Amino acid sequence: MSRVAQPGTILRLAVLAAALAFPFAASGYHLYQGAQVLIFAIALLGLNLLTGVNGQISLGHGAFFAIGGYGAAILTAKLGVPYLLAVPLASLVCFGAGFLFGFPALRFGGLYLALATFALAVATPQILAYKGFDFLTGGSSGVSLAKPHAPFALPLTTDQWLYCLCLLCAAVLYWAARNLVESRVGRALVALRDQPIAAEAMGVNAALYKTTCFGVSALYAGVAGALSALAVGFVSPESFGLSLSLSFLVGIVVGGLGSLGGVLFGALFIEFVPNLADQLSVTFGESAKALPGAIYGGLLILAMAVMPGGVAGALEAAMRRVSRKK
Repeated sequence: MSRVAQPGTILRLAVLAAALAFPFAASGYHLYQGAQVLIFAIALLGLNLLTGVNGQISLGHGAFFAIGGYGAAILTAKLGVPYLLAVPLASLVCFGAGFLFGFPALRFGGLYLALATFALAVATPQILAYKGFDFLTGGSSGVSLAKPHAPFALPLTTDQWLYCLCLLCAAVLYWAARNLVESRVGRALVALRDQPIAAEAMGVNAALYKTTCFGVSALYAGVAGALSALAVGFVSPESFGLSLSLSFLVGIVVGGLGSLGGVLFGALFIEFVPNLADQLSVTFGESAKALPGAIYGGLLILAMAVMPGGVAGALEAAMRRVSRKK
């Protein structure tokens, strides 16, 4: 068992070392891309807890991402709250929204729950763009906010500080999620996913665990949304459409359903593969303007065909082969 775990530990340390060195070697644009990858990884962590660990399918996590983004923007731009305080406050609002949404969601399961969260993802941008909420959300014009500077006179540029802030949040939330999954609560969530009747018969409070898991998952999405608002400096309803929620689901499947470490690979897929599809379509000339979607879909099918268990599953299989040879 230790032989199998050792390569995983080495890989995690290598990724952490590369992430710590990255802000001092990358340009401003690449730092922005790196921050976006970390932001997506945080959102995917929350969705993986809900879908991969607990088995609740959600197509609406873009809505909680939007609540976190708008919450941070309103708190900082309109109420003057410091951004380091706005991020946790916005995420707590998301936790409350997710927890409350979890109660009616208890009546659904499988595709019915997916449809309910789908409706949430569709409705949220329309609500944010509603003219009656202009005073708060800015309507279709959105809300602008200033990018934060490094506190405590740290010798970091704005881009470096934003990346480091995202990295710190991602590391802390990954540690929290890993401890949660390995605890008694995590085992109860898995039991409710695999054998719900047996779990309830053994005394697991399904309502409490499922609603709390939904709330925690929404909190993660809220942190990601708040950090995204700080990184971009602007929020608008168009930024939180249905495609965002679907891309989150794609990310956890590509990274590895139920794998916490796999969310990094899913985040890389979300950030870079659409850009790669756009670049490939440009090489085919003016007649290929409609190809990016087809190329993206083809790359997704290829990834699933080569790695049906996601990137994390492929890496685990490779580690098992290496351990057998030893």
